[in-house]
Amino acid sequence: MKRIQYHQYGGPEVMRLEEFEPARPGSGEVLVRVRAAAANPMDWGIRSGAMKM
Repeated sequence: MKRIQYHQYGGPEVMRLEEFEPARPGSGEVLVRVRAAAANPMDWGIRSGAMKM
């Protein structure tokens, strides 16, 4: 599985496509497959560091 990940604040240049292996669900948990996702302006603010305390 792949995901877009960032490990530091910044613009789109800090985002990386990485391999990812989700943890196995434990007792009372489920694993959900996501087929689509979206981003909104608050997501961009968090990634850029504008929202950090």
